[in-house]
Amino acid sequence: MKALTAVKILLIVTSHTQLGNTKETTGFWLEEMAAPYAEFTKAGAQVDIASPLGGMAPADPKSEKEASEATRAFLADETAKKKLANTLVLEKVKDTYDAYFVVGGHGVMWDLATHAPLHSLLTTAYARGAVVSAVCHGPAALVGVKGPDGKPIVEGKRVAAFTNEEEKAVRLDTVVPFPLETRLREQGARFESGPMWGSFAVRDGRLVTGQNPASSVAAAREVLAALREK
Repeated sequence: MKALTAVKILLIVTSHTQLGNTKETTGFWLEEMAAPYAEFTKAGAQVDIASPLGGMAPADPKSEKEASEATRAFLADETAKKKLANTLVLEKVKDTYDAYFVVGGHGVMWDLATHAPLHSLLTTAYARGAVVSAVCHGPAALVGVKGPDGKPIVEGKRVAAFTNEEEKAVRLDTVVPFPLETRLREQGARFESGPMWGSFAVRDGRLVTGQNPASSVAAAREVLAALREK
């Protein structure tokens, strides 16, 4: 399997910390950043991290309690931690990456879902042949992204994301600003899902999406597969 040493991948995380009108804190889901980071760096790719506000990006406290091999490795990696503490400002990111991966976490629903600079970045990147990907709530960032034909990037594409059923199960279906699965379907996505909480990722050309935290590795590997085909 060829190394991707010349490849650059941008991980995109939320800067949002307030879980709707609740008193709870949110952010990005640590596993959904740590696992792809591990997969991408293992493949030889150069990985950067960006967020709307730049600087230290907020992990959802609940995700920090759910330690995995990937999260422990990430938190023990000084280079990785430095990138997370000094994320690039999305608005200033130049469109020079081979792949873009939007990390999930409920925070995405409030900032990345409506972040025009990101939508513009991904629209341009996809048009020039880059891989665009997202996992869990990350696909909320795709709802403002267009394909080269000016239609929603997800229209007619196989897409996975955190399901309405999973949102109800975590009792946040009345907290999020919109139901993600429903919004993607409204945009013409051919929405697909696996069992609740199981690993499920789909690749449709250069668009890769995963369903939930357990899908992080599968989604990252689909991104690598898409890059190797280019």
